[in-house]
Amino acid sequence: MRPTASRTRKMSNNYNDIPIGIRLLQSFSRHCPRFHARKELCYKMSIFLLTFLAYTCYHMSRKPISVVKSVLHGNCSNAQLQDEGNCGYAPFDGPDSKALFGMLDSAFLFSYAIAMFASGFIAERVSLRYFLSMGMIMTGVFTYLFGLARTSNIHSLSYFIIVQIFAGIFQTTGWPGVVTLVGRWFGKKKRGLIFGIWNSHTSIGNILGTLIAAHYVEKDWALSFVVPGIIIGAVGFLLFLFLVDQPEIVGCQPQPDTQERRISNESDADNDDDEEQARRSEAFYAQSGYADPQSDQISYRSAPTERTPILPRSQASREHAATGRPIGLIDALYIPGVIEFSLCLFFTKLVSYTFMYWLPLYIQSSNSFGPTLSAYLSTLFDVGGVVGAIAAGYVSDLTGMSATVCTVMLFFASPVLLMYEKYGVLSLTISVSLLIIVGIFVNGPYALITTSVSAELGQHSSLEGNSNALATVTAIIDGTGSIGAAVGPLLAGLISSHSWEKVFYMLIVSDIIAMVLLMRLVIKECNTLRRSATRIRIE
Repeated sequence: MRPTASRTRKMSNNYNDIPIGIRLLQSFSRHCPRFHARKELCYKMSIFLLTFLAYTCYHMSRKPISVVKSVLHGNCSNAQLQDEGNCGYAPFDGPDSKALFGMLDSAFLFSYAIAMFASGFIAERVSLRYFLSMGMIMTGVFTYLFGLARTSNIHSLSYFIIVQIFAGIFQTTGWPGVVTLVGRWFGKKKRGLIFGIWNSHTSIGNILGTLIAAHYVEKDWALSFVVPGIIIGAVGFLLFLFLVDQPEIVGCQPQPDTQERRISNESDADNDDDEEQARRSEAFYAQSGYADPQSDQISYRSAPTERTPILPRSQASREHAATGRPIGLIDALYIPGVIEFSLCLFFTKLVSYTFMYWLPLYIQSSNSFGPTLSAYLSTLFDVGGVVGAIAAGYVSDLTGMSATVCTVMLFFASPVLLMYEKYGVLSLTISVSLLIIVGIFVNGPYALITTSVSAELGQHSSLEGNSNALATVTAIIDGTGSIGAAVGPLLAGLISSHSWEKVFYMLIVSDIIAMVLLMRLVIKECNTLRRSATRIRIE
């Protein structure tokens, strides 16, 4: 007898206890009927706020390096600065500073990308409360250690690279953990809008990290890292006290679309009926020995549908779906859409992270602004990112066509990038306006893929009710995207030494490739829409 999904989950997570903070709140609210009447809503709000706060801190802690670059390598053309010894901080005060900055970015981002695949595998099998708390506290430690270099007068490049590597590894605990938690607690209704609003934590974290770093960058750049490090460590302890890992722990029911053998993709319902009818027909002709009148030979496979993956499903993946056990990395690739969206995110995240790590330095070099003002202006890109994420999620909910929404936004991103490169230096007003627009179209697809799309694929109907694939699918998609995020800043560091214009050409080409990679899914979504319209007219 095979164990059910719920039984397997209970066995694999029997160490998930009620957090200490929640126990105290339960004891205080024991005689409060209003709390018990709205218990599930209260827990959902706590999950939304805690995961939002957690990933805000993750991004806040990785942002200061982009601001501090401008003082690690100062403007040594000024004779007064040379006399005062303010040309930068060794070993970044030489002519090879951009290459060294590229090495730092790559150390963080490549370790992040590689560790992400393992992190998703682990997240499916452990308590997410412990997983996230430990990850945030250790991220805070290594963020603090980067700033400690100035306090302790450390100038070794190896030290900075090692700190960045371990910071990247522990940062991977964030995304699979928070997306899985939101996927467990919230259903599919208005998922795109919910995730769009929730995903603004990325941009808000970037803004807060930039503002904190900019406040200290010209006074004591060590505090640009120390303060975010302390904050993320404190929030990690807060999650340990109050984060509820699963609805069942506190007596709440999981969402209908996460229960065993529930078909979660409503757009595939008609296709499911057709497949079921085809299977019954095939079974009848196979058992009776008669030939199927619809084909020249007996067929044991149904016709491809919107649920058909690029790769044929393995026996192992079918067994995992049947038992509800967490699936492996290879099995997750059989889920329809995972490969296309993973490759698309490679290029979209490449563009987004190139802006994240190099935008303040580009603004300073192209407009001759100071480090502080350049950092403040770079936050406008993230302001546009908040608008883009919410808009992409809302339109995706209305249409049910995530791939098409991403493709349309990528189509407009390319000319907007070109306009910013050509005209952003003309005036401050034009630069501000274009930066916000660039943020909308660059971060919109990136936000939609990493949140709503990842959650949708992690609970896809082809998994036959197995909801234990969320963290693994999220890790595959975001891990592949993180490789692009590592490649982008590295290339930008090398290319910018010759021309910033070529950097923008690289970003435009990346957006075009990302758009092309989604064309198969766009065609499928358009075909589904056309069939639905035809069926409505017939009825």
